[in-house]
Amino acid sequence: MEKETKVCVTGAASFLGSWLVKKLLEQGYTVNATLRNLGDPNKVGLLSSLPNAGTKLRLYEADVYNPGSFKQAIEGCEYVVHMATPLLHQPLSSQFKNTSEAAVAGVKSIMELCIRSGTVKRLIYTASVTAASPIKENGKGFKDRMHESCWTPQEITLPYSNELLAEYTRSKTLSEKELLRHNGELEVVSLVCGLVGGKTLLSSMPESMAVLISQPAKNKRRYRTLRFLEELLGRVPILHIEDVCNAHIFCLEKPSIKGRFLCASAYLSSADIASHGRKLYPHIEIPED
Repeated sequence: MEKETKVCVTGAASFLGSWLVKKLLEQGYTVNATLRNLGDPNKVGLLSSLPNAGTKLRLYEADVYNPGSFKQAIEGCEYVVHMATPLLHQPLSSQFKNTSEAAVAGVKSIMELCIRSGTVKRLIYTASVTAASPIKENGKGFKDRMHESCWTPQEITLPYSNELLAEYTRSKTLSEKELLRHNGELEVVSLVCGLVGGKTLLSSMPESMAVLISQPAKNKRRYRTLRFLEELLGRVPILHIEDVCNAHIFCLEKPSIKGRFLCASAYLSSADIASHGRKLYPHIEIPED
């Protein structure tokens, strides 16, 4: 079905970003897709090879560490899906102190560009469950349930955490709060996504998939991430790549929608994940925790 709607997708060469661009193009949307480096033949080649890319896709170089670089990609769009997030911080070559500062500056700039564009109706932010912990403020125990009003306390230390995980959690929490402050200036939707699994379009294993299979793969570093999520959230929210893409498209197609929504299809313990793996792959030894 042909559509006249133009959507900007930031971080389009990621696991989730590439799948969403593929889905949008298949449904007839025109897509302005951003990636950090237009000189990367693998990422440019991936996006350019998607169905309808020749007529419906334009690529733009933009980086969260240079927030103004998204201006051209956003101009003329009705919707913006902001997926790009800073991960590896290089303090000596950056104007920002850390990834949290860069992420917040990025969402502020993108929000301002959306408002100034005069065309953007809605901004959809791909948030993380790491920002929505039901853990109590003192870090001892959990609230009765996990829901959209839960926010991760900033001053707690959890087992299995490390500097990278702590900073990622902080950056996703602060940037999501910053965006939601602007609801009213235009519609802002925050999709708080769990750990995503499923088939990838990338040539390498996505980080979220590596975490999900860390037990049969005997990958200690990724297993620490899985256990960190379990300590932070009580259980690990998971969902399939197609479901999370469909959730984003649902938020594009609703006549009006705003606010914060949890996006997960199951909440499993690490033991549940290991048990499921043993049933599916009995020939693979999955160690007991």
